[in-house]
Amino acid sequence: MTFDLVFRARRVVTPDGETMTSVGVRDGRIAAIGPDLDAPRVVELGDDEVLLPGLVDTHVHVNDPGRTEWEGFETATLAAAAGGVTTIVDMPLNSLPPTVDVAALEVKRKTARGRVHTDVGFWGGIIPGNLPDLRGLHDAGVFGFKCFLVHSGVDEFPHVEPADFDAALEELASFDALAIVHAEDAHTITDAAPDYAGFLASRPGAAETIAIQQVVETARRTGGRAHVLHLSNAGALPVIAAAKRDGVQITVETCPHYLTFTAEEVADTATQFKCCPPIREAANRELLWRGLAEGTIDLVVSDHSPCTPELKAGDFATAWGGIASLQLGLPAVWTQARQRGHALTDVVRWMASAPADQVGFAHKGRIAVGGDADFCVFAPDDAFVVDRAKLRHRNPVTPYHGRPLAGVVRQTWLRGQEITGTEPLGRLLSRGDA
Repeated sequence: MTFDLVFRARRVVTPDGETMTSVGVRDGRIAAIGPDLDAPRVVELGDDEVLLPGLVDTHVHVNDPGRTEWEGFETATLAAAAGGVTTIVDMPLNSLPPTVDVAALEVKRKTARGRVHTDVGFWGGIIPGNLPDLRGLHDAGVFGFKCFLVHSGVDEFPHVEPADFDAALEELASFDALAIVHAEDAHTITDAAPDYAGFLASRPGAAETIAIQQVVETARRTGGRAHVLHLSNAGALPVIAAAKRDGVQITVETCPHYLTFTAEEVADTATQFKCCPPIREAANRELLWRGLAEGTIDLVVSDHSPCTPELKAGDFATAWGGIASLQLGLPAVWTQARQRGHALTDVVRWMASAPADQVGFAHKGRIAVGGDADFCVFAPDDAFVVDRAKLRHRNPVTPYHGRPLAGVVRQTWLRGQEITGTEPLGRLLSRGDA
């Protein structure tokens, strides 16, 4: 068997664990895994480097078209690649128009085409009144449908009431499509205060738990598939665990910022930490880690939600709620995971294979024969201090600035080609062909 390219490493993370081996690549796919493979081009990893599958981030707000001063396909995918992420799925809101019908999806695809440095898929959206558009979006290739149970932050993507959500999930169940839900209860949330303690109190953990209970019961009744986005309240974990034991089709994610930061460290002027739902107390963070270890939480994705510096100014009552971290997810999670006894195999499961499986990326998220040759060359024992000026996303606003992190991404490869930023190598993905 001949190969275009071979990777050799003392440490390769595969679905069977970590091993010393070679990976042979032909025509952009992994053709063989085993010792002593050879090719005209061989990439020898250093003794301090590990070959990981390219990460899959299914929760990214690119904001393009319409709000490209916030981000954009070029800068978002360059930031993703710098963080070892080879595939992202773009959220349907904050772009104009929002992706709530096939025409808007085509506008977004036209905007992205020829500008992406990683592979990119798209979510559709559920808003009041667009129930007739869902099947068309599904057939056009979106990977599922996002809705909010509370105000989304932008008026053009309104939240759904319980009756709307019930009808949407019943419709999605008829063609086995996935609903992904921002689960906070609108009636429990109060007006935000300008300080962090007041902001945190305005969005209590109970708001998440009540909304997640609604999602669980609707999924139970309809037989639909539902996914809880960006869980921050560990108090909801028993509800999710019980639903899974009952056979309800529900999954849940959390994000690097909820696994890293704590409410106790957020200053009243540090609006770069503002996100919804909010970062909670240290004890809550440890319970989220337990939920990951026990499998109640399925995956970890960024919820990269950037904006301009001006929108992050002000106080916690007025600043935009969103954290920019697409480039930093892997080292952020690895820094915390290694302190709690987790291995890189765990991190790969949470950040590559589980997100890929969630959306049906059969050829992504693992180093296995037949898969896309998407790789991250990672130095887990190297370290750096985050400098916002060196981040690739458009606006240099992040709560990670000045924070020391373990693990450095040294190279990122997409279908056997190294992503250097000189030319866009990414493809636009559709459900069924990914």
